[in-house]
Amino acid sequence: MTARIGLERMAAWVAAELPAGRVASLAPGLPQRVADHLSPAGGVVLLSEDGLLSVAPGTVIADLDQADARGLVRGGYLDTAVVDGVQVSSDGSVAVRGAGQGGAAAAENLARARRVVVMMEHTGTDGSPRIVESPTLAPSGRAHVIVTDLAVLDVGGGGLVLKELAPGWTVDRVRTVTDAPLTAGAGLREMDLSPTAAEAQSKLFRSAADAVADIPHGAVVMLGGFGGPGGMAHNLVMALRDQGAGGLTVISNTAGIARVANFGTPSGFTAIDHSILVENGQIRKAVASFPVSPSPSRPSPFEEAYRAGKAELELVPQGTLAERIRAGGLGVAGFYTPTGAGTPIAEGKETRTLDGREYILERALRADYALLRAHKADTLGNLVYRGTSRNFNATMAPAADVTIVEVDEVVQPGDLDPQAVVTPCPFVQRIVVRPPGFVPYTRDPGRV
Repeated sequence: MTARIGLERMAAWVAAELPAGRVASLAPGLPQRVADHLSPAGGVVLLSEDGLLSVAPGTVIADLDQADARGLVRGGYLDTAVVDGVQVSSDGSVAVRGAGQGGAAAAENLARARRVVVMMEHTGTDGSPRIVESPTLAPSGRAHVIVTDLAVLDVGGGGLVLKELAPGWTVDRVRTVTDAPLTAGAGLREMDLSPTAAEAQSKLFRSAADAVADIPHGAVVMLGGFGGPGGMAHNLVMALRDQGAGGLTVISNTAGIARVANFGTPSGFTAIDHSILVENGQIRKAVASFPVSPSPSRPSPFEEAYRAGKAELELVPQGTLAERIRAGGLGVAGFYTPTGAGTPIAEGKETRTLDGREYILERALRADYALLRAHKADTLGNLVYRGTSRNFNATMAPAADVTIVEVDEVVQPGDLDPQAVVTPCPFVQRIVVRPPGFVPYTRDPGRV
């Protein structure tokens, strides 16, 4: 009989197909062999059932609690789930080995991953087919790709399509050990079992200007920071001002009150904040908790723009703002809260009475871009914070399609304490180092 490829060769094939820089989960059993064929340089991030992120066996880069680990999956950051299959039907329904192991975590991985890859031997120990037309075992999810010791198959709307064959095997020969219709793909070829050395694309950008260059007119942008100048990505904000994109919706704790409140600002200086975007006519709307100056006699630039009808405002209580952003990043569509019930905050929102108390429905917030501040990053994008930089920045990082982070220092993977990592690398797409000697203040507010 024509030889089949070994289990290690199967694992090597799957390892070569995992996208660099993306997150994958490896179920117990055969998929665990895949990790042995990955290297840190490849940039594939592995999520374990206990919340560890690693880039190769023994190379842990972040230690997440279950809330963050599950949120990463719910938020759509799990690219590939690799499972150990027992049976796959023609529509992709897959029964996995040890379905009770991992429980809800495994089920969620199967349901939420962008792509599910099944690894299994093509036939059972008795020679019976494991790829069948109709399932005889309870399915655990749905597969997109099937990798066996004989072939690689794609699962599509029209059934199973052969994409690659083990050396020496033919379509007809594979069909004799398969109990489901197979179609030969247009590009059918022999399985490439040669080792690969893919590397992840760098997340480091030369400058803040390069990092924000593609932010378009009308984008929704999250800006980290709290009240004063601490924890804000000032260099990125200045680059966005110089880039000039207008019609922006900004989601932030404030709409620029550091300049007028002088929180933490040295005497004789003025803080750089959202105001430079307002004065440049770039902000169309602000979603914020503290949008106006604490002093009626010293209105902020946003307050003046709002009063003049040049900018819109959505006022959100601070805790609700943080939770709406967190929900947007971690795959929760909305939630009920009593905050704001019976006030103008509730206008136009669904309300429910739960346990005798009135609640309002608040929907999740997401952004196209987030401009954030952290203390250190490794080259993969794992972040640690210092002081006020942790406040809204860590909450916003998962909630944007493109998260851009300004840091003081970039180190190599493994140089950060995994338990000190607050924001794991899947949430970060771009990294910029703050220029040496940069200060977030100016002596002349008219020449920021």
